[in-house]
Amino acid sequence: MAARLLLRSALRTAATCRGARAPAPLLAPALSRSMATGGIPTDEEQATGLEKIIMKAMKEGADPYNMMKPKSYAGSKADPHLVPSITNKRIVGCVCEEDNTAVVWFWLHEGEPQRCPSCGSHYKLVAHHLPH
Repeated sequence: MAARLLLRSALRTAATCRGARAPAPLLAPALSRSMATGGIPTDEEQATGLEKIIMKAMKEGADPYNMMKPKSYAGSKADPHLVPSITNKRIVGCVCEEDNTAVVWFWLHEGEPQRCPSCGSHYKLVAHHLPH
């Protein structure tokens, strides 16, 4: 098959170089791209459903599923770490020191900021609504 394609290509090139017209079976149909006039659509143009809602929210600066790195807070009573939740309580893990390998887990309930039992950092539960 490769030899046949190579032979056709050689005959087509020879016919073109001599200025002669190649026989009809050797001519390949012109390839056309269906999106040649409009270009390639972007991800936003192709997205549908929940993906489109998420892309729109990300473009507006919202983070619907907490996919981005959370903002850093001081962890004091005046500026507690904000923990989003769709319920009235959530379990939180605190790595109290930078080099610590153990995680201190505790339940965080809505209302006033609560302290980590080990290091004393403050955490506050905030309501989070899903986009769908």
